[in-house]
Amino acid sequence: MKAMVYNKYGTSNVLKLKEIDIPALKQNEVLVKIHAVSVNSWDWDLLRGKPFLTRLGGFLKPKYKILGADIAGRVEAIGREVKHISVGDEVFGDISWCGWGGFAEYVSVNAEALTLKPDNMTFEEAAAIPQAGVLALQGLRDVGQIHVAKKVLINGAGGGVGTFALQIAKLYGAEVTCVDSKMKLDTLKSIGADHVIDYNEEDFTKKGQLYDLILDVVGIRSIFDYKRVLNPKGTYVMIGGTTSLVLQLLLLGRMIYKKESKKMVILFHKPNSNDQNYLKDLFVAGKLVPIIDRRYSLSQVPDAIRYLGEGHAKGKVVVCVENS
Repeated sequence: MKAMVYNKYGTSNVLKLKEIDIPALKQNEVLVKIHAVSVNSWDWDLLRGKPFLTRLGGFLKPKYKILGADIAGRVEAIGREVKHISVGDEVFGDISWCGWGGFAEYVSVNAEALTLKPDNMTFEEAAAIPQAGVLALQGLRDVGQIHVAKKVLINGAGGGVGTFALQIAKLYGAEVTCVDSKMKLDTLKSIGADHVIDYNEEDFTKKGQLYDLILDVVGIRSIFDYKRVLNPKGTYVMIGGTTSLVLQLLLLGRMIYKKESKKMVILFHKPNSNDQNYLKDLFVAGKLVPIIDRRYSLSQVPDAIRYLGEGHAKGKVVVCVENS
């Protein structure tokens, strides 16, 4: 099979399309013929080995040789222990917790990572959902308590997580302000943003507006900037950002929480098939639409990762493997 492989940290030029063996199948795994796989910021970080925390699995060279976590495809074979999935089923899921390997024609993966794809969902749409959709859902519902938040701000709203978060927040009846670059604001308006801010023109931390919930996908400011625009009982949830902000939140976040009613939390990635099913149901009901900016072939994975890593993507970037 063909796969996009890398053996050292670097930029997109270290990725090489190679012919390798189809992975062996364990008893609790299924073999999936991949039709589509989406690109996430983790692919960009793991490719470069930056920030340094991404090297915990391998300091000098990467632990996983094939990136790609969010897959969608058709089951070709199943292990002896697999009961809830059959050969021929169309599935999707986040496989980051069980070995990665999405930028390839086939992958053998733990069956528990997968969700059955509905007929009215394309493989590209299915691949766009798992990681970004689950992060948005968990950040808003589980940590951010979106059910009581009236005013929500999403910082870095124009990417994969942000476009899902906007739609989910609107389902809960929140008034949503989205912050991103000018080129992404029209897309955000088209899917329900109540207010949009071009970060190059305005500083949302200095406008005097307070928010019940801030979902931060980019995290480049000081913890005190975010604290200033939170309501007295507001919650700040960091999904992505700099190592500096992570350290501030770990060292100072709990102190702020104890002194005031404000809450400042780092959301750690927790793949969850139940949440994938929940998002699938929203899609089937017509309440959630994956926003796909660009589609690439398997041989164009370096370009796809570079495009996302440079911050250009409006929504998700998807690699169409089957058509490659």
